[in-house]
Amino acid sequence: MQTRKLADLDVGAIGLGTMGMSAFYSGAGSDDAESIRTIHRAIDLGVTLFDTAEAYGPYTNEELLAEALKGRRDDVVIATKFGLYKHEADEETPTQTRGISSAPESVRVALEGSLRRLGTDHIDLYYQHRVDPSIPIEDVIGQLAGFVQEGKIRHIGMSEASAATIRKAHAVHPITALQSEYSLWTRDPEGDVLDTLRELGIGLVPYSPLGRGFLTGAITKPSDLDADDFRSANPRFQEEAFAANMRIVDAVKGIADEVGGTPAQVALAWLLAQGDDIVPIPGTKRVTRLEENVGAADVTLSADQVERLSALPLPTGDRYPDMSSIGH
Repeated sequence: MQTRKLADLDVGAIGLGTMGMSAFYSGAGSDDAESIRTIHRAIDLGVTLFDTAEAYGPYTNEELLAEALKGRRDDVVIATKFGLYKHEADEETPTQTRGISSAPESVRVALEGSLRRLGTDHIDLYYQHRVDPSIPIEDVIGQLAGFVQEGKIRHIGMSEASAATIRKAHAVHPITALQSEYSLWTRDPEGDVLDTLRELGIGLVPYSPLGRGFLTGAITKPSDLDADDFRSANPRFQEEAFAANMRIVDAVKGIADEVGGTPAQVALAWLLAQGDDIVPIPGTKRVTRLEENVGAADVTLSADQVERLSALPLPTGDRYPDMSSIGH
């Protein structure tokens, strides 16, 4: 697989999001052996960026990734995240509650916990999972810069941050990547955020690049989702919105027929065509889906096809039931 740059960090053009192996989707955590096979196959195919977070599980996803990467740590870039749990006490016996927190003592506990669970002495890319409006971003990035000096993290990332916050953060220490939802299903980063990233030389890592599976065409009606699948409460998957949003899927399917690929490959190829500073991280726990997703790197869309996809209507409905933590 060809490589791309997130600032000065070299990674494969398509990464792997591991969240769904352990959390939020129906059946998560039910087949760790298949998840590990998927991670191994990803490395064989040239995937180097593996994305996890302490919040996935919580904690179990980092442990799963560590198990899969035994003996192959030096071949990959590990990205993990802090900030969706409030930690207290020391890292050996921490207590924690769910909630956005970048308080200094909480961030230190989070880092030490991730290092321990991942079985590594450093994290390649460490993201603030959500901006904490109660802590100045300059203070958060200053603490992370200290971790860089300690050798415990190599690169600093942010997630779902506004252009203004990114500028403040980057002025303290170079930011390597912003991870935000971006796809034909979600165009929010376009405009101020993406312009700011390119001005400052920061890469973009789109999560949910397949619209939480919607763009694959595999989900044809809301009842396809189990009750324990978090998408069943997502506004865009509700009956009325679902029907409207199928227009996007139908258009993607049409172009997939034109290029001889799958809808998932077309959706990823469109993202890759938006710039060589973009590295999507489609998530899957199955080898077959992984191979399909990685194959998107070999799909070439014409300028006309890219333009037609870009002109599609925006989805109906919010991305989350509660959007209050997005875009600080």
